[in-house]
Amino acid sequence: MTVTAPTPVRDRQGGPPLIVPALVFTGLTVAGAVIGGGGPRPESSAGEVLAYATDHAGLMGLGAALLVGSAFPLVVYAATVLRRLRRLGVAAPGPLMGLAGAVLAAGSLMTSALMSWAAAQTASLGDPALARLLTTLWFAAGGVGFVAPFGLLLVGIAVPALVLKLLPSPLAWAGLVVGVLAMLSTFALLTSLLYPLLPVGRFGGVLFLVAVAVLLPRSARRREV
Repeated sequence: MTVTAPTPVRDRQGGPPLIVPALVFTGLTVAGAVIGGGGPRPESSAGEVLAYATDHAGLMGLGAALLVGSAFPLVVYAATVLRRLRRLGVAAPGPLMGLAGAVLAAGSLMTSALMSWAAAQTASLGDPALARLLTTLWFAAGGVGFVAPFGLLLVGIAVPALVLKLLPSPLAWAGLVVGVLAMLSTFALLTSLLYPLLPVGRFGGVLFLVAVAVLLPRSARRREV
């Protein structure tokens, strides 16, 4: 019986390099956050919300376009990492649950974007109550609606990577912690004290996805006997 040196098992249909959708998603997410950083919050009055929508309609439209655009690389990333993890021997349902989380998060991004666009388009009606409703939906969908299922994607990657040692242990644990905190942001719907979990889940998750794109092995290795 002879044992040869380990040889890579190449995946010729593994999708695009993970770093590509990771960087595109990161860039669009950061740009959207910068543009929307000065926008109204749930505690803003209806008058303040209407004034912002009236004065920044173009900026809100651009932010909405960036949000819609960011949904696509997120789904591409999730589908590609699912394929990669399967090739690396992950048989547990975690990656598939992660893909489901990514799809839900992408849908929330699009809903948030459309609410923002609608708020900008209807600002000329001068209805503070309508402006307040639309921007509240914008914040809810882009906040908890995105971050909570996004956490499912992070956990779906981190757990099998931790169990099978596919990533450095500190990175896998960090992804797991951020993912759990992101899912716990669900309860920000009950109390504003949990609002800080939203940026932790969003931007901590983005950093984790980029790190995974760089460090996750591209292929399994086997021994021929």
